[in-house]
Amino acid sequence: MNLKVVSALGALALAAVATQANAADLAARPYTKAPPMIAAVYDWSGFYIGANGGYGTSRNCWDGTAGFPAGIAEGCHDATGAVAGGQIGYRWQSSALVFGLEAQGDWADLSGRNASTVFGVANRTHIDAFGLFTGQVGYAWNNALLYVKGGAAVTSNQYRGIGTGGLAGAEFDRANDTRWGGTVGVGFEYGFAQNWSVGLEYDHLFMGRHDVTLTANGVLAPAVPAGAFSRTDSIRQDVDLITARINYRFGGPVVAKY
Repeated sequence: MNLKVVSALGALALAAVATQANAADLAARPYTKAPPMIAAVYDWSGFYIGANGGYGTSRNCWDGTAGFPAGIAEGCHDATGAVAGGQIGYRWQSSALVFGLEAQGDWADLSGRNASTVFGVANRTHIDAFGLFTGQVGYAWNNALLYVKGGAAVTSNQYRGIGTGGLAGAEFDRANDTRWGGTVGVGFEYGFAQNWSVGLEYDHLFMGRHDVTLTANGVLAPAVPAGAFSRTDSIRQDVDLITARINYRFGGPVVAKY
């Protein structure tokens, strides 16, 4: 083997040894942790405004206390029909617990009547509006919320005496009143977009018993002129409501939770 070949092989061997030494001196590649997963959490906090609509039924029991004749239970009837209106409120969330305050006002068309135990008379009740002023507490599963509520309720009512027999269909006495009571309810709400939610709610209104004085409207004039005292009835009222709701919340964005 000539001297040139030996020299070339020696140079290659030295290069290989140097390369291996340099590779051994390099630091090991550092371990990098994978980025954390981000879970979206729906935030129920903030002011909201919305609309609602549904069905209501009211149980009304009339008992005569003065007039013709006094001390007689005149019977009960259900006033039923549609309701529609709006609500405004504020919620704040702490972990999975959600607290809130809400005011709701609705137009209503709940109407019903029954034949009184007094001959020739039918008693009619019509609820034309109601309001609810409530506090709420609920539990949230991300964008699903189950809550209970309770507070004050108010109803606007019309009471009418309708003739039967010879006076069939004729209104002969009337009264209007606004009464306050209490309410409890339960609802479920689902956030289908960042600031929008839909829900279903049930409420029961305890409106109590009130004395209502009805006055004549002149049908029996001149014996009983218009505006004259006709009778006083003690009227007990309860209301049940089922409404579908949609709300827009003026809150922040969905919160990122690691």
